[in-house]
Amino acid sequence: MSEREVSSFWDHLDVLRKVLFRCLIAWFVGAVAAFCFKNQLFGLLFAPSRDDFISYQGLAWLCERTGWQSLCPGSFQASFINTELAAQFMTHIKVALGAGLVVVSPYLIVQLYGFIAPALYEKEKRHAAPIIIWGTLLFILGVLMNYFIIFPFAFRFLNDYQVYEEVKNQISLSSYISNLLMLSLLMGILFEIPIVNYLLAKAGLLQAATLKKYRRHAIVAIAIVAAVITPTGDAVTLTLVTLPIYLLYEASIHIVSRTSKRQAGVSTSSTT
Repeated sequence: MSEREVSSFWDHLDVLRKVLFRCLIAWFVGAVAAFCFKNQLFGLLFAPSRDDFISYQGLAWLCERTGWQSLCPGSFQASFINTELAAQFMTHIKVALGAGLVVVSPYLIVQLYGFIAPALYEKEKRHAAPIIIWGTLLFILGVLMNYFIIFPFAFRFLNDYQVYEEVKNQISLSSYISNLLMLSLLMGILFEIPIVNYLLAKAGLLQAATLKKYRRHAIVAIAIVAAVITPTGDAVTLTLVTLPIYLLYEASIHIVSRTSKRQAGVSTSSTT
């Protein structure tokens, strides 16, 4: 390695260090801000455990308009406990760190992209920005779907479920928070299906014909996944979960088809 290459390497490393330092400072500021707004933060997290949550009100309104009694959410009472001395304080810190990361994530993405962008070709830059934007929006959409649909109804079902009437449910703080965050992360990742399929099609590893061929298998798999992540027996809730995931699959077919056609067009023009 020449002296010039060594110098360039250390210059890039110094730029990376500055980018990471700015990202850590932004994360710290976001976490401190989230920590200070404790009541608002945990009020938002525990909203699905209350009777007046907007999703339950929406179902009650729909029940009144349609007369479909199975839609009526009814009333329920959730009871929470904490059994460890420092658990509430540590949970506050962990949630504040996570919330701070979410709040400053647009800044972090811009900083990291700014570091990577100089190494990309113009064509790659044109594709990178839409992928980042759509990937972020789809992840947020998945998290919101979990917050407003999947987790609230799964929580109600599991909170009311009893193997024996004398055994009362008292949900631990750590169990509630960990399940909410885990399901939010899973749904956010699941909503990245179109992005993953686009990248596979871009690399020539996936064709729309393959997705169409296994459409029936995909429907069964989606229904199974929906049944696993929503342990309610309510057909309405299962439909609310299954339908968006299936629509993502259909969107993937359209995206892969267009991408494959563009790839074929580029190959033909370059050959001629």
